Amino acid sequence: MRQEIKATSKRLLPIPEAAAYLGISPKTIRNGLGPRAAKPFPVKAVRLGGRVLFRREDLDQYVDRLGVRDDNG
Repeated sequence: MRQEIKATSKRLLPIPEAAAYLGISPKTIRNGLGPRAAKPFPVKAVRLGGRVLFRREDLDQYVDRLGVRDDNG
């Protein structure tokens, strides 16, 4: 619960907090960040001073797009 409160009060989230915000493992995000990742993470990261961060609004947009289908069915 403490992690959830911390994650919702920031605009930029480091990998562990972004993972907690999405309910996934930090390893899932890290595996998708490399330039040769087999399955790239769908949310673009912001790199700031050597840190990898995610905009909370980008994570929200990603979640909103989940389950939406373009094939009319």
